Amino acid sequence: MLKDKLKTLRNEKKLTQRELAKLLNLSPSTIAMYEIGQRFPDPETLQKIADFFDVSVDYLLGRTDKRNIDTSNDVDERLHKVMQELGPDVLLAFYDLPNMTDEEKENVITLLEVIKAKREKQKKKG
Repeated sequence: MLKDKLKTLRNEKKLTQRELAKLLNLSPSTIAMYEIGQRFPDPETLQKIADFFDVSVDYLLGRTDKRNIDTSNDVDERLHKVMQELGPDVLLAFYDLPNMTDEEKENVITLLEVIKAKREKQKKKG
């Protein structure tokens, strides 16, 4: 259900309801009402929430357990997305991306996904 998914996603990002509301340009009471199941977002807001958390609308609605289906076949787009998620320190480490082959970029994506998974695991422990 949306209320459970929204609260879980918000907590994973360590955001308060007030902080999330500000980021989504909504009122804190609206977020609170979504999380207790008293209100439901309109389709546009639902998509905005899904985009913010990088999940599908189907995931938010409980239609699937898979958070997001990566339909991108573009290596450059996928690489940039993973690097953005890891932050500017990682972006600076790979300044020569335009000269890499697609195979090298695929290797970088794999490496960064491993780093990301390790960071998330450490956050859960700490």
